[in-house]
Amino acid sequence: MVDAIVQYFCDMTWVKAIDIAGLVLGLIYLWLEYKASIWLWLAGVIMPIVHGYLYWERGLYADFGMEIYYVFAAIYGYVLWRWHSRRGGGDKKAEKAVSRFPLRQVLPVSLIGLALWALIYWILVRFTDSSVPLCDSFTTALSMVAMWALAQKYAEQWLLWFVVDAVCTVLYVYKQIPFTAALYGFYTVIALLGYRKWLRMVPSSDN
Repeated sequence: MVDAIVQYFCDMTWVKAIDIAGLVLGLIYLWLEYKASIWLWLAGVIMPIVHGYLYWERGLYADFGMEIYYVFAAIYGYVLWRWHSRRGGGDKKAEKAVSRFPLRQVLPVSLIGLALWALIYWILVRFTDSSVPLCDSFTTALSMVAMWALAQKYAEQWLLWFVVDAVCTVLYVYKQIPFTAALYGFYTVIALLGYRKWLRMVPSSDN
């Protein structure tokens, strides 16, 4: 294992350097998300640029397109968190509070996610040479839903990311981008811890 890591650095290429940079940025982003810090959205603008290049080079076209979505979602998330008015807060602006995913939204959001999965899969099969269209389209569609849930500051967004991260870990090992795979393996564990932490941040009136 050690010899393989040493060899990886000895054979350093631009793609491998991007892989490592993505790992560092990903850890910063994860820490900010875990703390529910609004600054995660700044990292959320920078990180997709790095990962986007990496995914394009490895033929993960849906993931590449997802990074473009992440940039706009980060801007949306920042605005929503920063200028959201709490109910009953009058005209005073306050940062959005953590809340639970409304049960009434589970069915419509699930149907939207399935529709996105089918659409992205069709695009990959029809217009690209992707070797993993099923997995790539699945993680992309679920990531879009999870990012929306994060912007809404729903605690259950962590559970969606848990599924995405677990699948991505295996996918990125297969695509030979080990540092990104390791990052997503770490994400998988932190997603469960993050869910527990965010549940404790939900106002008692929402429980």
